[in-house]
Amino acid sequence: MHVKHFQDAEPYEAPNHFGCHGLRLQGFEPDGPKNQWVGLSQFLPAGGAGPDSTPFEKVYVVLEGEMTVIIDGAETVLGKYDSCTIPANEIRTIENRSNHSCTMLVVIPYPPGVTP
Repeated sequence: MHVKHFQDAEPYEAPNHFGCHGLRLQGFEPDGPKNQWVGLSQFLPAGGAGPDSTPFEKVYVVLEGEMTVIIDGAETVLGKYDSCTIPANEIRTIENRSNHSCTMLVVIPYPPGVTP
């Protein structure tokens, strides 16, 4: 078992994100997960990301607040404990349109060629 306490989570900068503070909960460690990494993204009001895509799928789980996910012009609001999977290469925009912070768990496979 590999344990990382929240106080030991390291911040990271996510490309094309704004009004966001990311913490790496698991991943990119010798004894950590081998297939994916897990981040905690904390978005301020009016924070978000995109539009962009990744060459691998990702999963979002909203833990607090709400997040609007926009794909091909269709908007979906995710609330507490709602989740979605964004397929590989799908262009998405996410926006925190509320006046509350939004906290999301993000699960993403390692990029090709990356060995933890």
